[in-house]
Formats: sequence, C-alpha cells, structure tokens
Amino acid sequence: MIKGSTRLVAIIGSPVAQVKSPENFNAAFAQSGSDVAMIAMDIAPEGVADFLSMARQWKNLDGFVVTIPHKQAVAAGIDEITPRAALLGATNVVKREAGGRLIGDMVDGMGFVEAARRNGFVPDAKRALVIGGGGAGSAIAHALCEAGVASLAISDIDIARAERLAGLLRAEFPATQIGTQAGDLGALDLVVNATPLGMKEGDPVPLAENALAALKSSALVADVVTSPEVTPFLKAAMARGLPIQTGPQMAKAQLALLGGHMGVL
Repeated sequence: MIKGSTRLVAIIGSPVAQVKSPENFNAAFAQSGSDVAMIAMDIAPEGVADFLSMARQWKNLDGFVVTIPHKQAVAAGIDEITPRAALLGATNVVKREAGGRLIGDMVDGMGFVEAARRNGFVPDAKRALVIGGGGAGSAIAHALCEAGVASLAISDIDIARAERLAGLLRAEFPATQIGTQAGDLGALDLVVNATPLGMKEGDPVPLAENALAALKSSALVADVVTSPEVTPFLKAAMARGLPIQTGPQMAKAQLALLGGHMGVL
C-alpha cells in the first residue's frame, strides 16, 4: 500500500507495459518491509527533459530506472554520470540526492553478465556476438570485455554506430579482439540480442535460422527483451537444442545493482 510517507522510485521508458522492474522491486520491498514502492511511467521522448526537471523537485523520489528509448537522453540531461556511463553515453539508473541532484550509472551490462554466470556461462576467454549497439548492447559489450572475453563482435543495422562502439572498446580493452564481423559462427560461445526485436508480433528475428544452425550446441543464446519472456529468437534457439537466457533473468540479476545505486536495496 502506497501511503503519504512512502518513498518512491520509478522506471521510465516508452512503452513500459512490458517491463518487469516494478514487480521485481515491489516484491523485494514487500519482503523487506520497506516503505518504498516503484511505479512505471510511460514518457514520450519529447517529455524526457520535463521529467528530469520534475524529478529534481520530487522530494519523495529516491531515483529511477531508465529503459528504451531514453538511456542516451537521460545520460545527457542529468547532473553527473559515472565514467562507465560517460564512456557508453547512456545510463539506466539514476539516484536523486536530497537536494535534487541526479546521478546516473549504467549497469545493464553487469546485470547481463551476472545472469549469464547464473546460466553457467564463464566469460573468460570466450567468443561473443552482441547484436545491437544501443544503450543495452553497448553496456553488455563493455561488461563482457571487462569480464574477460577473448573476442567480441558487434552487429548493428547502423554500421557506423557499431564501428564507433568497437573503436571505443578497443581503446579501453586493447587485449580483446573486437570488431564488427562475427566471422566463424561455429566458434561463438554466446550470442546476444540487445535490440528491441521480438517485442512486437511480426518482428524479424535478429539472427537467421541458418545462422543459429551454425552455432555449436553449447553456445548460449540470450535476449534482453522482457516481454514476451521467451521471444521468437529464443524459441528458434530452443528448437535447435541451444541453451537460452531470457530478458527477465537479466532484469532479476541486476535488481541489487539498480537498487544499490538508488539507495533503496
């Protein structure tokens, strides 16, 4: 029950009907007996600046989580971001200090890697392909390099964006082989869909079935889309007998990271 004394956190994006954070956070708050609640807010892109202005004045707000398509706009519009968020140009969680300052971080990638570890994937010396170089994809790519993958390929419909991200990561992780060509698909240990493909009925799959067929049987196939939980991409991977990782698993794995940054968990 939300009362006048309840501290609030939010998740902003558009759309937000599919997000799992409110149920995950509110279950954690209920379990701990905390007088804190999370609400979902569907904010149009042109409303982000107004939301940030309001957040600075919203005294019982402790912070907010950011989902598509606002991660870059929020990073550019708040008062301070971590070096990781600055490198990636995106943030997915913001803490509101008592005086109204907004401080952001980007923990999508760390949450993804934690979920992958829970699924038995050990990043060290592995070969990975990340499809999508936006907010989530760039964070996942960064975290995989940080976790010690031997090679990383970044694929994006915007080739220039993929090249920019690859260049940034090569400068940060010179020991890792980083490029924009997947090469031998049979050598991959991990394939990640970090695009919104799969959220809408009729979306194309991010990797063709013949490409999925080329993967070795131990390759982990992962998706960041949270609804549906098992996307057409993951269904196709399962049909090939490949292990999968769902978007909700990633969301749960980063719960403590998000809550810790906002100071509510």
